[in-house]
Amino acid sequence: MEKNTNQAVSKSLFDLDGKPEFKKAFPIALQHLLAMIVGNTLPAIVLTNTLANTEHALTAAESIYLIQAGMFVAALATFLQLYPIVKLGLGSRLPMVMGVSFAYIPVINSVAVKYGIGAVFASQIVGGVIAFLVGMNIKRLYKYFPPMVSGTVVLTIGLSLYSVALNYMAGGNGNPNQGAMVYWIVAFITLAVVLICNMFGKGLVKLSAILIGIVAGYIASLAFGIVDFSKLSDAAWLTIPKVMPFSLDFHLDACITMAVMFTVNSIQAVGDFSSTTTGGLDRQPTEKELEGGIKGYGLTNMVSAFFGGLPTASYSQNVGIVSLTKVVSRHVLKITATMILIAGFIPKFGALMLSVPQAVIGGATVTVFAQITMSGMRLITSDEMSVRNVTITGLAIALGMGITQVNPVAIEQFPEWFRMIFISSPVVLSTLVVFFLNIILPKKTIEEEEREREMMDKE
Repeated sequence: MEKNTNQAVSKSLFDLDGKPEFKKAFPIALQHLLAMIVGNTLPAIVLTNTLANTEHALTAAESIYLIQAGMFVAALATFLQLYPIVKLGLGSRLPMVMGVSFAYIPVINSVAVKYGIGAVFASQIVGGVIAFLVGMNIKRLYKYFPPMVSGTVVLTIGLSLYSVALNYMAGGNGNPNQGAMVYWIVAFITLAVVLICNMFGKGLVKLSAILIGIVAGYIASLAFGIVDFSKLSDAAWLTIPKVMPFSLDFHLDACITMAVMFTVNSIQAVGDFSSTTTGGLDRQPTEKELEGGIKGYGLTNMVSAFFGGLPTASYSQNVGIVSLTKVVSRHVLKITATMILIAGFIPKFGALMLSVPQAVIGGATVTVFAQITMSGMRLITSDEMSVRNVTITGLAIALGMGITQVNPVAIEQFPEWFRMIFISSPVVLSTLVVFFLNIILPKKTIEEEEREREMMDKE
């Protein structure tokens, strides 16, 4: 009898290997789905809208597929983290949710506008290889990315996305009626609902603030008659993920740009893995978990490129749910991943997402971009705010954000490859500046700088 008890499967929500009953697991699994579903679909919508009215514009079917592929690869990436391939050291075996990441939007937009969607997936394969190599050497590389460096990257990502959100709130670039008052009204209705739910809501309402805001904005859009249902009526009910739906198009400058982003995101993923184990398991992640997690992240991005899925990363909002609830059962997140996978097979879902007006997307995402910015600021200020660190951080942000806002005439003398790598996205230039200056410039603490000033007074 005692032997059977020891071998009994745990049904605890708070056990990594626990298999709780469905009625207990489902509400928390649904919370995770609601927390990631909007973020997982929006990068594809942003990219589709960015390419509209350009020579690389996507068809309605391709736009819908991009969303579906994002759901499919997010499910695969999550499953790999939950149930790793132990013999190959792939996956972390931690309660992580993976999904298409906002962090890549500035880079994939710049690559796609210049070369087309095929170049995005080609460079993503290269980035996945780089992430895999970072995972193999994470212990050696981690020291080069203190909070000041990673925080500057995150802050720049947030700042670079503000113009995207504001253009959307006005109706979207390429819209002949952009700036019409109806778009601003719908955008601010969406924003107001998001803020109310986020500030005054509790539980699922607070957790799903962005989703509820989008629903409210969508209803307002229906009332104003600005919703286009053409893609929804044409979309099929069922689709199977395709291998190589887009032709790969390799360009050296695009690959280098994406490689930089994947390196940075690989290091940032360490923060999410650490937050998960600290908040949910009351310990730090092991070296094996970190290495397997980042290698798995690199591999799934390589694979997802062949299925037409945009770059994935760990989802911090889901990490927050794990830390808040202490529910670490992988079985719970397996239910979440299954629901994400099912959505990936239903094109009507992707078409419904694309029917949401850009004004609604802008009103909802401006708060997300603001949170990204503030997360970067918190990371930066968690480090010492010495004159050295402030100078490096400020210079990196100034150069990164400033170079993309100058008159094009000012930079036309630079070679095209140089402009693609260093100028097309503010994130890449800021990352390179803060990374190399932090290594090159001598380390000085606040205390050492104060002693220097005292010595100058005595002279």
